[in-house]
Amino acid sequence: MWKNKKVSVVFSTYNEKRTIRKCIEGFFKTGVVDEVIAVDNNAVKGTKEEIKKTKAKYFLEKEQGIGAGYQRALKEATGDLIITTEVDGTYSPGDIFKILAYSDDFDVVFGTRTTTILIGEGSNMGFMMKWANFLFAKMIEVFFYTTSLSDVGCIYRLISRKAYNKLKRKPMNKGMSYNIDFMLYAIRNNLSFIEVPLNFFKRTGVSHGAATKWKAFKVAVRMFIKFSGHRLNLIKK
Repeated sequence: MWKNKKVSVVFSTYNEKRTIRKCIEGFFKTGVVDEVIAVDNNAVKGTKEEIKKTKAKYFLEKEQGIGAGYQRALKEATGDLIITTEVDGTYSPGDIFKILAYSDDFDVVFGTRTTTILIGEGSNMGFMMKWANFLFAKMIEVFFYTTSLSDVGCIYRLISRKAYNKLKRKPMNKGMSYNIDFMLYAIRNNLSFIEVPLNFFKRTGVSHGAATKWKAFKVAVRMFIKFSGHRLNLIKK
């Protein structure tokens, strides 16, 4: 609980078998997490067994894609405050307190991984990745006349139950453009938000997202298309 509000931590997993149990237990150890929703998005063999060793609630989402997995996770959450995260070791469960600290005043709390001093050695936040996220964030800031942003790809974030109810029926992207899609729907539907700097560490295992320069480029192109659709109102808010 956080100030008498139930806290849900939710995630989708695909290739995090080695770290998933430790991450789940880390969130419960904070003492403020009431439930963890673990969505198996056709994950590698053995992932389900690792989840079942914890107190997390297990769900299977057969439709492949980061967006599909996280939307299912949000749907299954019962908390007043819902926090999405990843369980590959890149995020610190302890940073949940930074996020929760702003939950009284904002509908959404976005994390940012671009604060140099908090970027761990070996993390997937090199020069190009950092500045590509920063550039997209500043484009949103300028073209949507909003408050300061510095990262569009951080999935460690909070949304209140009331705010989630406004977005849950939006036709969000089921794939890699989910993060920016969620952010733009939140902004265009006038949800109040703030961004907080988070620790970002080296990932355990191989990412199925922007793991290579070519994959990162394709993700960036899809993000730009999604950004343009929202900006030109081709995507209804």
